[in-house]
Amino acid sequence: MTDPVAGPGPGTLFRGTFVDTPVSPFAGGGLRVETDGGLLVRAGRIVERDGFAPLRARHPDLDVVDLSGGLVLPGFVDTHVHYPQVRAIGGLGMPLLDWLEQCALPEEARLADPAYAATLAGEFVSGLVAAGTTTALVFGAHFAPAVEVLFTEAARVGIRVTSGLVVSDRILREDLYTSPERAYAEGRALAERWHDVDRSRYAVIPRFSLSCTDDLLDSCGALLKDVPGSWFTSHVNENLAEIGAVVGLFEHREHYLGTYDHHGLVGRRSVFAHNVHATDDELAMLAAADASVAHCPTSNAALGSGLFPLRGHLEHGVRVALGSDVGAGAGFSLFKEGLQAYFAQQLLGPAGLPLGAAHLLHLATTAGAQALDLGGTVGDFSVGKDFDALWLRPAERSTLDVSLRHAPDTETAVARAFALATPADVAAVWVGGDRIDRG
Repeated sequence: MTDPVAGPGPGTLFRGTFVDTPVSPFAGGGLRVETDGGLLVRAGRIVERDGFAPLRARHPDLDVVDLSGGLVLPGFVDTHVHYPQVRAIGGLGMPLLDWLEQCALPEEARLADPAYAATLAGEFVSGLVAAGTTTALVFGAHFAPAVEVLFTEAARVGIRVTSGLVVSDRILREDLYTSPERAYAEGRALAERWHDVDRSRYAVIPRFSLSCTDDLLDSCGALLKDVPGSWFTSHVNENLAEIGAVVGLFEHREHYLGTYDHHGLVGRRSVFAHNVHATDDELAMLAAADASVAHCPTSNAALGSGLFPLRGHLEHGVRVALGSDVGAGAGFSLFKEGLQAYFAQQLLGPAGLPLGAAHLLHLATTAGAQALDLGGTVGDFSVGKDFDALWLRPAERSTLDVSLRHAPDTETAVARAFALATPADVAAVWVGGDRIDRG
């Protein structure tokens, strides 16, 4: 048997305990577990799945990557994470708008320097990979050259990234402003360079409607329409003070989400971050448009934004996945986000939706893949999908190692992983069958 750095060939057999959630636990599904299972991966794609012994008997001559011990999980999918905010993590004790002014926006402005942006892009992509995140919807930068270096680094490393230029023309620092014409031109140029190239896709990204005039949002709508298959992401209903300010600026709109919908920005390829204080009308609009929401629980807790109404979203039929947010959140790990999502629902009491191990894994993997319309490609270990995976293998005698070895069943092991795992426990990561350097 080879070590986990097996190279390309006619196919590779992966051996381990594979755990995924191809059917949503919110719809009656649960964990799918292959203990001492096997996956045959050829050209990056899973072509057979079985117990390891029968799979090995059918393919006795293929190289084997032995991932016995620990858990093999689908690569994590982060549906909301800010590239410029890696060095802004840990600014505690402030609500959203104060935190933006004092922590996030000064760092965002530094990406005007392409050399600084290139260094940060390396730190950002490395942080994703180290946490086991293989796919991400990324809030880019306010400067086109900085977005260019992000796409370049993501392509070099090999992860799946959907991202784009962030645009604003009011409220924020003036050095972050753009114009509707410039926003369209720079976004169109970036999209022509990167959209649907290898594992990259382009997203149209107004920072939030609070920092965008109707003219700029109209420009965003035009770009979204003119780049077929492009994505849209922004913030909505994160903080009560933010919502009050948006309502004051857009008195002619029925609610916060309506400021986007008026410009054709609410649709199947739209992902809205936070949505902590959504109205029923907004949830109905999201559901009717088949849009998605990125739930960022550590950020919501750190900024005091509120407890996410998961039950209300699901009862309205709104798709929900996890996002780390990063700057206002507590790091890249979706293990931590899953645990905080569990805490938030517990704190809501009867209004909350109790979450188990299968729910947390689903929110970190399959739900994100489906939100990004990649459910046919990644998110679980079904035959026909690309092999995107993380190997959770903690250090011997660590608390997580002891907990996993003494777990009575796999569901308990997954629960303990979300309670205890950190990026240090992610031993290896693959995207499309390629082993990714954790940096």
